[in-house]
Amino acid sequence: MALFADNLRYLRGRKKLSQQKVADDLRISRGQYQKYEDGNSEAPYQILIRISQYYNVTTDLLLTADLTKVSLDGMIKIGQNRMLLPVMVDAENNDAIEIVPQAAKAGYTSGYADPEYIGNLPIISLPFLGAGKHRAFPVEGDSMPPHEDGSFIVGKYVEGFGEIRDGKTYIVVTKDDGIVYKRLNKNGKNALVLHSDNSFYEPYQVKASDIIEIWEYVCNIGRNDQKMEHTTDTVTSLLIEMRKELREVKAKIQ
Repeated sequence: MALFADNLRYLRGRKKLSQQKVADDLRISRGQYQKYEDGNSEAPYQILIRISQYYNVTTDLLLTADLTKVSLDGMIKIGQNRMLLPVMVDAENNDAIEIVPQAAKAGYTSGYADPEYIGNLPIISLPFLGAGKHRAFPVEGDSMPPHEDGSFIVGKYVEGFGEIRDGKTYIVVTKDDGIVYKRLNKNGKNALVLHSDNSFYEPYQVKASDIIEIWEYVCNIGRNDQKMEHTTDTVTSLLIEMRKELREVKAKIQ
């Protein structure tokens, strides 16, 4: 609560507004608003949403980030009155591409909205990508060939489900699975089906409510220069066949 109170005082001071002016604009009494700034009362979620819209800062940042250490201009604005996530800019004030290294990958699901976490990530610039907000994520596992461990996938931020195109590849950040890279298919309005290019892995469904972020694949950064061999991996083929047989057996038992 103390952090929320500090943020309210900071944001009001930044705009050079009186408590009475803010309270009037929020349609609450000055005494009620003062309790929030003093840390003596918790704002109900309806009021919290109004404050978020009033100051153009998301509720999670209001509650969890020290906004005195944040450049509020360095955030993506979505819609008329929201800021969605902190972003980095280069010396010329152009959007930079933050790189999420393997060591920081595990903490991304809790740090994606934390300006301090994002601010500590290394950054690069790729001018050919054009407009949009981009971020690079590490590749792990063998579910999406030809991308290999040690390479990075650069994604463009997706604002909503309406921008998703069936069959295209995306980086999906979920509450339970963290960062995954899959082909997506929309399953109605409230879920996505995630597919791997490696047929060893079966598709699975994720609810919209479990998704934190979606980034559309735009390019790969890797170091592999090996010539592609057109050979059949016997062990992988056997494993795939075994998985199919197991599914058939389970289907017969059920």
